[in-house]
Amino acid sequence: MTTPSLPEEYRLVELDQCGSSNDEAKRLASLGALEGTLVWAHRQTAGKGRRGREWTSERGNLFTSIILRPDCAPLQAVQLTFAAALAVRDTVALHIADGDAVACKWPNDVLVNGRKISGILLESSTAGKGNVEWLVLGVGINLRHHPDVGGRHPSTSLYDEGGGEIAEAVALEEFSRAFSRRWREWRDGGFQPIHNAWLEHAYGLGEMASIKLESAEHEGRFIGIDESGALRLKANDCGERLFSAGDVTFSAGA
Repeated sequence: MTTPSLPEEYRLVELDQCGSSNDEAKRLASLGALEGTLVWAHRQTAGKGRRGREWTSERGNLFTSIILRPDCAPLQAVQLTFAAALAVRDTVALHIADGDAVACKWPNDVLVNGRKISGILLESSTAGKGNVEWLVLGVGINLRHHPDVGGRHPSTSLYDEGGGEIAEAVALEEFSRAFSRRWREWRDGGFQPIHNAWLEHAYGLGEMASIKLESAEHEGRFIGIDESGALRLKANDCGERLFSAGDVTFSAGA
């Protein structure tokens, strides 16, 4: 196996196989692993995504989880989901002829030509004072394979989108560098630079949208995200509404 060349702030933990890279990173974090510990699994037997959804984890794709210790409030830590999405977008766009085809979909998806190529999962533990003790940021990128998922956003891979065959180690190097840049932007400048960059690549911005919650469905125009990353929906009947969770679809087939 080729050992990737990572930025100096990372400490690589490479696994041939595990249940999920996030679970392994959480275990290490609870034992005191340092910030920048990066778990890289070549295969996952129990990969997971947002809301506990299964994430297909065959060899040839990228599965990695990074331990961070940002010492901030949980609501502020959620902002790092958007930093990670931008880093994934930066990585994927390196291999796609039309970089504008790579977009960030709220809250944590990255799409290529409207098809899902990545999953992001953030999990954390809080300390006694209420701040985040540690945070694990899990990222999966479909490099060579993708599950056969239909719906409004069928899945895809970098290979199927014309990106060629990219080795896992190469993708990990590219993503780790991209995330380092976005992490520094967030750490030094707060959420504003991440917020602005994410909106530049936001899927469906300005379009009519529908957001589905467990008990209801709301419609309006997607006008952006607020300082916490909540989706801003301009509804005809009651002005602007904010949503911190939910499945969003867009009128233009999104």
